[in-house]
Amino acid sequence: MNAAPVQIVEVIRRSTQGVTRPFICRGEDGHAYFVKGHGAGRHSLIAEYVCGKLAMAFGLPVADFQIVDVPPELIQENDIEGINDLGAGPAFGSRAVPHPQEFSVALLPAVNAPLRRDILVFDWWVHNGDRNLTEQGGNPNLLWDQEAGKLAVIDHNQAFDPDFDRRRFRQTHVFHQDLSSIFDDMVERLGYQARLAEAFAEFDQACDTVPPEWWWVDHGVPADLDRDTLRATLLRYMGNDFWNMA
Repeated sequence: MNAAPVQIVEVIRRSTQGVTRPFICRGEDGHAYFVKGHGAGRHSLIAEYVCGKLAMAFGLPVADFQIVDVPPELIQENDIEGINDLGAGPAFGSRAVPHPQEFSVALLPAVNAPLRRDILVFDWWVHNGDRNLTEQGGNPNLLWDQEAGKLAVIDHNQAFDPDFDRRRFRQTHVFHQDLSSIFDDMVERLGYQARLAEAFAEFDQACDTVPPEWWWVDHGVPADLDRDTLRATLLRYMGNDFWNMA
């Protein structure tokens, strides 16, 4: 069973960063959250939550996240521009990382090889093409905790992309240079297949705890991401084509 949603008690402001521009809110637990609600879209919310659960099961250092609940009165009584993009009801809340620094090329050597490879394989698994960084720039959706000296993985909202570009992934993923060390190594492949199977065992539980309303855009109108699509994307790990980077 999932814990009860964290109640949001204050909407502080809207972030200026990110495609969805989440709202920075305070929960009743005293923590600050980056909250994505109605304006993010159903696909985004489902992908964030399901990927977050799978990433935890896979062992990635995902920033703590919760389903949060936004009371209607916080929307009605708030004059923050675009507040209706937050909306009332269940939303996705990513807890603010302490001492955050945006990840840059200069920090690449600070991330150990096993973690780089784990993130690379996970993003390939969930068809997340939104973790890009090269010498020319990009947005890796990673944060570096300066004080603790560790990585936090955020933002899976564009996972399960129906237009996932394999070629672009190979060229621009923040850890693309580790591809050959995984995909050309049979021992590595077998190890990752076993770990992906263990993570996939959490899939049904993750889907069961998605807020029911997220599966629908409106009464009788399903969201553009459903359980069968998620399952089909993830089950690729069982086939040989999963390891074909062409």
